[in-house]
Amino acid sequence: MRSAHKSEKSWKVRVDTGGTFTDGWALSPDGDERRCKVLSSSVIRAQVEEVVAGGCYQLAGDHEFAGNFLRGFQVEGGGVVADWNPKGGLLSIHGGGDFAKGDALEMFTGEEPPILALRILTSTPLELPFPDVDFRVSTTRATNALLERKGSKGVLITTAGFEDLLRIGDQRRPHLFDLRQELEAPVFDSCVGLSGRIDASGRVIEPLCKTEGEALVERLKSDAVDVVAVALLNSYANPVHEQEVGGWLREAGISFVSLSTDLTGAVRLLPRAETATANAYLAPVMDSFVANVRSGMEGGSLELLTSGGGLKDAKDYRPIDSLLSGPAGGVRGAMEVARSAGCNKVIAFDMGGTSSDVSRINGGPVLRYEQKIGPARVAAPSIRIETVAAGGGSICQWSAGALAVGPESAGADPGPACYGNGGPLTVTDVNLLLGLMDSTGAGIPLDIDAARAKLHEFQRKMEEDGVPPRPKRQLLEGLREIAIERMADAIRKVSIREGCDPSSYSLVAFGGAGPQHACGVAAKLGIREILIPGDAGLLSARGLHHCAREKIVEQQVLARVDVLGEGWVERVEDLVQEALDSLGEGGSLDRVLCEMRLWGQDSTLDLEMDAVPEHGELERCFREKYRELYGYDPPVGKEIELVALRVVAGVAEKGLPAEEFGPPRTVETIEVIQDTFRTCVIEPGWRWAKGSRGGMRLVRQDQIDPSREQPSDGWSLEIESELFRCRFEGLVEEMGELLRRTAMSPNIKERLDFSCALLDAEGRLVVNAPHIPVHLGAIGLCVRKVSEGRKWRDGDTVMVNHPAFGGSHLPDVTLISPVFVRERLIGFVANRAHHAEIGGRAPGSMPAEAHCLEEEGVVISPILICESGRSRFQEIESLFRSSCYPSRMLDDNLADLAAQSACNHYGVTALQALARASSCEVVLRNMTELCHHAAEVMRSKLLPLKGRRWQGEDVLDDGTRIQVLLRCSEEGLQVDFSGSGPVHEGNLNATEAIVRSAVLYVLRAWVGDHLPLNEGLLDDVHIKTPEGILSPVFPQDPAVCPAVVGGNVETSQRIVDVLLDALDLQANSQGTMNNVLFGNAAFAYYETIGGGSGAGPGWSGLSGTHVHMSNTAITDPEILERRFPVRLLSFSLREGSGGRGRWNGGCGLEREFEFLEGMTVSMLTQRRKKGPRGKKGGAAGLPGRQDILRRDGSCEELPEICSFTVETGERVRILTPGGGGWGEP
Repeated sequence: MRSAHKSEKSWKVRVDTGGTFTDGWALSPDGDERRCKVLSSSVIRAQVEEVVAGGCYQLAGDHEFAGNFLRGFQVEGGGVVADWNPKGGLLSIHGGGDFAKGDALEMFTGEEPPILALRILTSTPLELPFPDVDFRVSTTRATNALLERKGSKGVLITTAGFEDLLRIGDQRRPHLFDLRQELEAPVFDSCVGLSGRIDASGRVIEPLCKTEGEALVERLKSDAVDVVAVALLNSYANPVHEQEVGGWLREAGISFVSLSTDLTGAVRLLPRAETATANAYLAPVMDSFVANVRSGMEGGSLELLTSGGGLKDAKDYRPIDSLLSGPAGGVRGAMEVARSAGCNKVIAFDMGGTSSDVSRINGGPVLRYEQKIGPARVAAPSIRIETVAAGGGSICQWSAGALAVGPESAGADPGPACYGNGGPLTVTDVNLLLGLMDSTGAGIPLDIDAARAKLHEFQRKMEEDGVPPRPKRQLLEGLREIAIERMADAIRKVSIREGCDPSSYSLVAFGGAGPQHACGVAAKLGIREILIPGDAGLLSARGLHHCAREKIVEQQVLARVDVLGEGWVERVEDLVQEALDSLGEGGSLDRVLCEMRLWGQDSTLDLEMDAVPEHGELERCFREKYRELYGYDPPVGKEIELVALRVVAGVAEKGLPAEEFGPPRTVETIEVIQDTFRTCVIEPGWRWAKGSRGGMRLVRQDQIDPSREQPSDGWSLEIESELFRCRFEGLVEEMGELLRRTAMSPNIKERLDFSCALLDAEGRLVVNAPHIPVHLGAIGLCVRKVSEGRKWRDGDTVMVNHPAFGGSHLPDVTLISPVFVRERLIGFVANRAHHAEIGGRAPGSMPAEAHCLEEEGVVISPILICESGRSRFQEIESLFRSSCYPSRMLDDNLADLAAQSACNHYGVTALQALARASSCEVVLRNMTELCHHAAEVMRSKLLPLKGRRWQGEDVLDDGTRIQVLLRCSEEGLQVDFSGSGPVHEGNLNATEAIVRSAVLYVLRAWVGDHLPLNEGLLDDVHIKTPEGILSPVFPQDPAVCPAVVGGNVETSQRIVDVLLDALDLQANSQGTMNNVLFGNAAFAYYETIGGGSGAGPGWSGLSGTHVHMSNTAITDPEILERRFPVRLLSFSLREGSGGRGRWNGGCGLEREFEFLEGMTVSMLTQRRKKGPRGKKGGAAGLPGRQDILRRDGSCEELPEICSFTVETGERVRILTPGGGGWGEP
């Protein structure tokens, strides 16, 4: 084997191996560019056109393989290629079976796909050695193995008490409204706990037991375990225990050992454990792949691309480095295309068959340090790439009386209908039928007749639902428009999330389908320039040529900026030198990245600097970045924390010559330009010029108003309705992105405890973007209550949290803004967000033992926070200060209110723009149509059920009854809660808004279809709640109003269980949010804990997740211990707590705290007296329980609602309920 080296005379070969295809691009020593695309199965396919003689065949099509290139290739079915003549396409096979005319031939060498691509690009037959090669590879091999569960079985070793860490995750369920759900199983199904403990400061408080460790290693060896990951609690602060365990494993001969702290030094146990397991799981796969590529290339240099867009030598490559390397190559290629065209700010738009990848580039790509890929959250640097479920394979559907495109995809198998494998109608078929693709010029044969047949089937389904026949072209153009709307909306959301305006960027469109849709997407975003690379279909491969050999050195800091002064510059320069030393000759500092945040927050900001910053620059740059991103200054007095410091150094590659563009020409009609590696659709209104490297530059002729590019009255009702559904949903989701980005409170930013809504002029909910189902039906009621007797004016925004006006509980603050167009009220936008603190008797504003509303915090009757566009924040500040129990965190309240106000302002502006573009009448018509559609779906559900009655009841732990009777009649569905208990003396009263939310949640789950969340579902539903616990009266004086905080979080869950039980949909779930609060004068902490969900007909319940009306993430153990004076002793599944049945209920959780200083603890829970009931003979789940373990060794069981003090060293253990079983075991 020749020694690895690079020289100017080397071939420069760049190969991207995907799941289906491997793309190759090469630069020869003479400067010639070469390209290829082969199957990632390493097979070359051909078809026999004629049988010339025994063993000799003429192959169909053009032939790119010169000379005797194919000689020595094996043939599937037997035989070896003996001779190949490309001129006549003649192939001779020795020793194989006979093939007939029309048969498919598959030829292979047994090499990895990058080596086959290398062989083709350099025209190297099997009998000759490769030339000197500078070889770069990116691959989705590890990604596909992770997604398809084709890695190696292994074991995770973690701290005792956390053996269920991977199974619990962050306790959120994947889908809000599906009663039947499955959690994605972790890649390792075995986890072992080891005793030994390090605290949050890095101090060893319990050493490892070597005897225990040796016994574990012996057990692993006897079980033939050869893949192990290790992630121990607080090892980020001191990795000594992980290193010791790693030493035991390696000494025992275990081949693949991944220590979490070798991969990342970041705080948070869960993502670090998932990173270590993913790396270990993929190590055998990737080690084999890299070894095969190295041995196959017979010398030269081999570098592999990382997800961060940098190159690593093969010997340093880790499996987790590769997970997003293919898309990263595309982004690097897009950067080079932009640079070559003189553009600095671009959005990279890579549209493939299943999905589209979107990335923003402003000079350089934006990095992130954690991403979820399939079943694992991976903590490793990667280019920030957002994947959108919209691609050429997105399925066109007619369902529940409405059109839809995606998010489901036909994938590669069966693929679009035109692939001829029985696939559904997709976006690719739509483009083919519209004449926007040449079926003869595609890489594979396309069957246009199969696409036509699926379109006919699609039209027949519409007609069966009573829709008059539509012209085929209008339907096809409408489906394409819907697909483009979805893609543009996704890019818009990504832009808003990152605080930028997409219209100020150029669009680089690539991938198999990107150039086909670029003009439509750009027009909707207001983008005036599009760049389409000559190698649009191979850009991930070509992008490898523009990547640098890179080294990222990171150091976890987790310290306040004001204490970092001494030795700061030397500290950074040490990291710079470490990075440069690893690169060797030619390395230089690329950038310094400072990950920073306000003290106490989870979300961070990345500051990027070209040189080592002075200490004094840190705070100033952070404040500037904060103001730029959020629109206001960080709160005065809030300390700033440096979370991590990263240094990026690299050895840059020389770029290709800049691309020169010829004179532009105007497009009068749609033009389709198709070649081997791309299909471009250029629409009227654009001028385009051809580049010297085969690229295309498109510039819009006229000024774009992104909301005016398509007049609405040109579409049929079905197409127009779906387009406006997309636009309305996009509007509220964009509001949500803005609110999440700009809010201060972790409840909004991380736990996503907020909702945004669009309502019509009567205050009826049209579209809701909820993260928390308890907000579902509440906002419409709130808007109507606030509107009673009010004269709205343009520029008004009202704030409210009072339950008498549709509020749920006091921490949930609602902002409502009317939308006027030419003095006409056309609707409202609103948002509701949970403030972490709003006063009250206890920190966190959820006092467990409150008896009146006043004790729960600042009570806000409707008040103008903005009047005719003029801010009234000074008056609001006074309101928060002057309450009987004022807010303890006023600065955070004001910052969150500013974010909520900005969110509404965005929604007002967006709806006004839509109305001006399409007319008020069209907007109002489609608001009405959306609600009408939901009402029709509900009527269809109720129609066969007329005359049916259902009833259910249950009692809270104190004996208070929740009772319901449902009757289906000609008038619709009556939901009557008569017989429920009186007004509660404590805080378990549920407001009218909460009851409506619970009913709407159950109806949405019952209907099952993907519907916009609007009040049309309630058009034929009549809810009756007599005065009592489910409809308390609220006098003017908050001191005599009933308390409601428990009604929002606890009673709401019981209402849902009673309704689901009555309708025979599901056994009881845990029926509580298990609210736990603790703190003292210095701090406050609040969490809700998951449990078991109920089983149903055909499925078992989920274990250890939130259920129904809640779905918030739980704080990571390391964050909890770092921020608060507590120690988490265990967090595990409560095995056996789910009710037995034909289908078992899910298991609850067990969580135990040790308190490191004195404080007050409050608990607001239910289902401690009786467990969640089973159904159809299924057993009940175990009830929950909470105990305090005193320092003297005594154990005391605690009531379901309680508040008490703890001393240093005392412990609290919480056992949450299991779900009920379904059916006799």
